[in-house]
Amino acid sequence: MDAKAPIHSHRFDEGNPAAERRVRLAVWLTLATMIVEIVAGWYYGSMALLADGWHMGTHALALGLSALAYLLSRRYTDDPRFAFGTWKIEVLSSYTSALLLGVVALGMFYHSALRLIEPVAIRFDEAMVVAVIGLAVNLVCAWLLHDHHHHDHDDHHHTHDHHHDLNLRSAYLHVLADAATSLLAIIALAAGKIWGAVWLDPLMGIVGGLLISIWALGLLRQSATVLLDAHMNDPVTQEIRDTLAQCAPNALITDLHVWRVGKGKYAVIVALQSPGALKAQTIRDALGIHEELVHITVEINQP
Repeated sequence: MDAKAPIHSHRFDEGNPAAERRVRLAVWLTLATMIVEIVAGWYYGSMALLADGWHMGTHALALGLSALAYLLSRRYTDDPRFAFGTWKIEVLSSYTSALLLGVVALGMFYHSALRLIEPVAIRFDEAMVVAVIGLAVNLVCAWLLHDHHHHDHDDHHHTHDHHHDLNLRSAYLHVLADAATSLLAIIALAAGKIWGAVWLDPLMGIVGGLLISIWALGLLRQSATVLLDAHMNDPVTQEIRDTLAQCAPNALITDLHVWRVGKGKYAVIVALQSPGALKAQTIRDALGIHEELVHITVEINQP
């Protein structure tokens, strides 16, 4: 037997080249707008605008992290050190981005609270112009980063979360958070100009912080579930059990492991104890009808 015989590929995720290009473009747009908003927010005295600019900087960092994750996943895709491919580099980026979103929210709470305690004069007209520009840029980035195709691979068995590009989703949530903050800044500035309600400016910062916190927690939950391989309650696991019950009704499942190795793609290891003759290939063929199972390992034991 040749000790150097080739083994099957462990490239389970095809990557997302189009998304990678859009993320890089969004990085440059976000950086440029960040500089404009920070300078204008400081000059015109708007906390909502200044906060928008500063946390846009953290979003630029997060977008850069997403772009780097795509690059590394692609560069190391054939590296044999990665037992089940490099897709989780993207998921790790998503998890880190969720943490950054949480930091953004905390910063918004803190600085907005300071402005509620010690209000400052705001030059509403100038600040509103820059906030509108920031919102426009954020909406363009959100359009660029929206996962237009995630429904294409969905079926009635699985939720959309399992087919999302989590790395792209994290980048999308960052620019969406920017857009929401810009919109809230515009509302606060308009109300302040019309009714003199200066306190609305930092209040909207707190509202934006709450909204971003909710998004951060959702993204954290999705990415952490993948990183921790917490998929034994996914619908595909029950499908595997049902298939085994049909093709090997007398066999006992002694071990079963199911985890994700790509967007909507799973690996499975199953050990069966069978009183009669049962071939591993029979089980592999039966499980193979489920297209989401891309790596199937079967062990048959006799009692």
